[in-house]
Amino acid sequence: MHPAEPPEPDTSVPMSPSLKESPQRWWLAALLTLGMIFCYAQRGTLSVAAPFMMKERSLSPTSMGILLSAFFWSYSFMQVPAGWLVDRFGVKRAYGAGFAFWSLAAAGTGWARGLADLIALRVALGVGQAVAFPATASTVAHSFPDEQRGVVTAFYLSGVRLGQALVGAVGAIVIAACGYELFFLASGILPMLWLLPWILFWTKWEKRALDSHAGSRTPPKQGASFIDSLALLRHRSVLGIFLGFFAFDYAWFVYVNWLPSYLVVERKFTPAEMGFYSSVPYVAMSVVILLSGLLSDGLIRRGYAETSVRKTLISAGLLVACLIVPAGLVEDRLRAVWLMTASLCGLGIAAPNTWTLTQAVCAKSIVGTVSGIQNFGGNVGGIIAPALTGYIADRTHSFALALSITGVVLVAGVLSYVLLISQRVEMTETIPAQ
Repeated sequence: MHPAEPPEPDTSVPMSPSLKESPQRWWLAALLTLGMIFCYAQRGTLSVAAPFMMKERSLSPTSMGILLSAFFWSYSFMQVPAGWLVDRFGVKRAYGAGFAFWSLAAAGTGWARGLADLIALRVALGVGQAVAFPATASTVAHSFPDEQRGVVTAFYLSGVRLGQALVGAVGAIVIAACGYELFFLASGILPMLWLLPWILFWTKWEKRALDSHAGSRTPPKQGASFIDSLALLRHRSVLGIFLGFFAFDYAWFVYVNWLPSYLVVERKFTPAEMGFYSSVPYVAMSVVILLSGLLSDGLIRRGYAETSVRKTLISAGLLVACLIVPAGLVEDRLRAVWLMTASLCGLGIAAPNTWTLTQAVCAKSIVGTVSGIQNFGGNVGGIIAPALTGYIADRTHSFALALSITGVVLVAGVLSYVLLISQRVEMTETIPAQ
């Protein structure tokens, strides 16, 4: 890392010219975090209701597996279109419309009549939620100073884990008391109250922006076409973001999908031990995410170049995450758990900086689009990792090889971040001049 040179001025017009200097931006950070809590709580409702629905509706494990995966069919492939919509129409409208759409899909899940209806609603949920990360990343890029992006990103990423924890903690209790139909209805309708402060907040700041530019003769820029936005993948830095986040999410989804089974099947933990040792690593990771955001922002305030800071922390974090390899090879089971905890903490070091690096190297007018490309790469990793890990474990009767492959993928991710991401991404660099 080295001290930063003065940044080139950003010629894009932010939604609010004064929000970065206003303390009101922290209310916006709270709204982004709360939005992620609701997003992931609603995403997790089916997992909580699954045993009740399987019993009452005579759904087989295979059918439930299809239902649980249906969300990702649309969520993965809608990332780039959702990012383009954010850049084209703004975060207020794109995020608000997506939030309302996915909440209605969540509310109706309990009332679906058959398997086809349930699949359709889960696909609809994925379509709506595809907008969440691109909109949030674009909001942070436009509304917070460079030296505060890390901590704000850490806050909303903590919302991801809080949402997962919330639905797991209260879902079964609500279902036992009221039934899963009302559980789905409440989980879909009540979060829609979030839309009111979201719309009111942005309406206020849009008015200020319009007043500020009332005398300007320069019309606001129009977003690029969707085809032009897809061409961003030809850019070296965007390709590095795509491949690097593929590696990050590959490792993340190995843990999310296989850690409990690994502890029970490979390491012979009891169910009670599994519950404890599969939760502690995530608690530690959540703390590290916040500390990493604070550290990166602190270094930038001291004058170090933002891109160098974030690339360094991402690379260091992914290398620490490679401890997943010895975790699969050591004989002592508690040592394996602590190595995996350290590995997840490595992912925590990288996590907030993966998103803020995208904001640092991209023009603000395309942050939503490139964030969608980034999350698409991550979800491709999320599709491959669970299936490949399970296949290798089944064929070899051990997780050791699968965990070692995860380490190789992480090293490839480090190389992608270090070698490919160097140039600033502007739309004019990726499409022909008009």
